[in-house]
Amino acid sequence: MTTNLQTQPDPRVPAPAPALEVRSLVKHYPGVKALDGVDLVVRQHEVLGLAGENGAGKSTLLKALVGLVRPDGGEIWVRGEKVRLRSVVDAADHGIGMVFQEQSLVPNLTAAENIVLGSEGPGVRRGIYRWSTMRRLAQEQLDKIGSHIDPLARTDTLTFADRQMVEIAKVLRIEERTSHPPVIILDEPTSVLESKEIETLFTQVRRLREFASVVFVSHRLDEVLDVCDRVAVLRGGRSVGEVPAADAAPADLHRMMIGSTGSDDHYHGGAGERPDEASRPRLVVRGLSGKSFRDVDLDVHAGEIVGIVGVHGSGREDVCRALFGAEPTTAGEVVLDGEKLDLSGTRAACAAGVGYVPAERKTEGMVGPMSVADNMTLTKQQSRCTGPLVRPRKQATLVDRWIERLSIRTPHRGTAIQSLSGGNQQKVVLARWLVAGDVRLLLLDHPTRGLDVGARSEVYRLMRELADSGVATVLLADSLEEAIGMSDRIIVMSDGRATTQVAAPAGGKPTPLDLVKEMV
Repeated sequence: MTTNLQTQPDPRVPAPAPALEVRSLVKHYPGVKALDGVDLVVRQHEVLGLAGENGAGKSTLLKALVGLVRPDGGEIWVRGEKVRLRSVVDAADHGIGMVFQEQSLVPNLTAAENIVLGSEGPGVRRGIYRWSTMRRLAQEQLDKIGSHIDPLARTDTLTFADRQMVEIAKVLRIEERTSHPPVIILDEPTSVLESKEIETLFTQVRRLREFASVVFVSHRLDEVLDVCDRVAVLRGGRSVGEVPAADAAPADLHRMMIGSTGSDDHYHGGAGERPDEASRPRLVVRGLSGKSFRDVDLDVHAGEIVGIVGVHGSGREDVCRALFGAEPTTAGEVVLDGEKLDLSGTRAACAAGVGYVPAERKTEGMVGPMSVADNMTLTKQQSRCTGPLVRPRKQATLVDRWIERLSIRTPHRGTAIQSLSGGNQQKVVLARWLVAGDVRLLLLDHPTRGLDVGARSEVYRLMRELADSGVATVLLADSLEEAIGMSDRIIVMSDGRATTQVAAPAGGKPTPLDLVKEMV
């Protein structure tokens, strides 16, 4: 009994102030109330999960917490003190750092320069870099997450996944910047990581809990429940509740996010006719070679979805880009509907009826300051023009029809696409090829990256509709489960070669383990 009494908190001692607290936060954009009185509490030494559909207000809330957005109302408290966060530097001085989903690195600087940027300390003397010290400071952060990246490598030569690890190492420098227990915000940190890298990250998150507080955001609800202590849910810019992670399941969170029970039935189940394998393939690739791949053979029939899987460095992303003329090839031949495909550039690919949705949506898939309408009709100018002249009414009619059909949440067709949620941005990027109307081959590079359950379901529906209309599709999926669920066949790549082909018909799907055995 005595031991139990000693372990009880003394009611006379006040509980420690939360590491971070948000009270009735409000933020308006033109035509949109992004935050509508959000409340949030992050306790000291805990990992708080933040869940919500795309457009629920998560991104706006996180930007407010790191000084990128100034709220129109409400309060932010850090360790019991009311603060006004006017910039990222201001937030860092209060011990708040963030790993951004859309990467914030400077591409022409080295990994080391990015990691210590703004807090160089002994790495700079009299305005001159001390490269040995810079490398040591950066290496200390990379060692924390078990990364083998060369600190002196230029950032633009690294893969997306490696750049993400640099982002994480960069934010960990906040430990040296402040004497207070820091608050680390991780916004979709696992979106491009392989399973081994995810486990490394989760180990780091659990280590961070010992001396910091963590806000963890991911559209993968199983990850949220695995690594977090509590989960707070936003819907429509409002706080709708929170649950202990140990007492919840993904379906519970999904129900809170959208008001209904989640399901994985949105995967392709072969509802339509399977392509006639005896017919001539729409796409025929023979002996295709490039910088990171060689002797790749690939067939895709009209109406077929073929997934390509492989670990980082397998060459699958470069094959996809090469088929769109965005990556140089050194050998091989590509034939589309019996005609040799010109791989000299993306314009030639578009003219031949090839569409491409890139993995890096923000930098390659859209023009942020341009409107939804202009982004949607960017590829097919004649869809909004009569002769050399733009016809606004013609464009408006076409764009409004697709906004309604795809349930794109936007205040207006003239709204800048960069102000939309990730899911709605992706719908606009996909709609670009639907507007074109003459796409025969569609290349999808991680089309659901960073999207929540509801937005992914919409993308899957569009993929099925396109396949049913006869479009041949090559899919680089966000996960093995997605590749298996959506594909009719799966090609496994390893060390730059297409090594194995696996059938994936409805009712006869392979397991992730079946594919992993071939990938390694």
